[in-house]
Amino acid sequence: MNPLSSIRIAFAALRLNLMRSMLTMLGIIIGVASVITMIAVGAGAEARIAQQIDSLGSNLIIVVSGAITSGGVRLGFGTQMTLSEDDAQALQREVPEILVAAPGVRGTAQIIYGNLNWSTVIFGTTTDFLAARDWGIAQGRPFEQAEEDRAAKVALLGQTVASTLFGSADPVGQLIRIKKVPFTVVGVLDRKGQSMQGQDQDDTVVMPLSTARNRVLGGSEVSRRAVGAILVKMREGADMHAAGTQIHDLLRQRHHLQPAQDDDFWIRNLSEVAQAQEASSRVLTLLLAAVASVSLVVGGIGIMNIMLVSVTERTREIGLRLAVGARSRDILSQFLIEALTLSLTGGLIGIAVGAAAAFTIGHWAHWQTELSVPAILLAVGFAAVIGVFFGFYPARKASRLQPIEALRYE
Repeated sequence: MNPLSSIRIAFAALRLNLMRSMLTMLGIIIGVASVITMIAVGAGAEARIAQQIDSLGSNLIIVVSGAITSGGVRLGFGTQMTLSEDDAQALQREVPEILVAAPGVRGTAQIIYGNLNWSTVIFGTTTDFLAARDWGIAQGRPFEQAEEDRAAKVALLGQTVASTLFGSADPVGQLIRIKKVPFTVVGVLDRKGQSMQGQDQDDTVVMPLSTARNRVLGGSEVSRRAVGAILVKMREGADMHAAGTQIHDLLRQRHHLQPAQDDDFWIRNLSEVAQAQEASSRVLTLLLAAVASVSLVVGGIGIMNIMLVSVTERTREIGLRLAVGARSRDILSQFLIEALTLSLTGGLIGIAVGAAAAFTIGHWAHWQTELSVPAILLAVGFAAVIGVFFGFYPARKASRLQPIEALRYE
């Protein structure tokens, strides 16, 4: 018997018991749909993390000023400005893997335009900031070195600040007031979205470091060149871990820290953070997919049970076919094709259900989901393997029936 005839007979047998066939496929449908949905949600989470990391800037290391201790209480990193512009210049000069090092200070202030006002984050930094953060300009231009040197009253607005104060109007060239100081808006930053901590990165105003220090935020009482943080962008392909070690050793040397002394700064390698988060997300996705695949195994057991029932019900038919010349392998292939048809049909329906579930979750729960072809092929392939594996025993049992005993079966 050729395979086409076996497939035709298998479909005819399944159509005779359509409801039973549908119920048999239910386990496979649920299993495939669950696997596809879980992988889509996990892939969406990984993509979201990657987007957030990219929004911070690729190959980025953040060095934050250290902590102070007051009355025996350590107040956390960033409470004392232990870094300086000189540290940033030394890093860029001494560590070859560094592309740019942008020192900065930050604070909050009320922005006023006309009769509108908005409280936002003020970030004073150098012209290297945009390169360090991979942050483009949507309108206007960035501030220039000459403006930084003379503490010019110019500012770049984040998208949230620009839309809040100016709506659909063009803010470039307009005057705003920050702590009663008039500033000229020279540009609007590209949209960045939320950070990994859920903060709106577009709710900010960026200005020259000297301007922020002298006109808005004030300088440190310890040093006029002190900064709160240094954003370090590494060259493409640089060893981030080795570079972090060089930065750590150089800063300890510059700050004259003894071996027994704690660091007065904190280094955060965003690539390592991203890798850790992506790894945890990937493990969670695999765990969910493994749990969902249990449904596929249960569906396979259901196929085996129904195929055993089918062999019992069709014993006389099997005996008749064997009596008129069908070979054992024809009977084996017929029942294997029936089991495979059940699992593959269930798999195809499961793909549609899984895709619909992923779309529904993304639409109503506002979760990012991503359907991937490898995940779909994996789920369907696993369903086919399940069908063959659990269908083999009933098919083998049917192929080993003796024609006379089968014809006598009541």
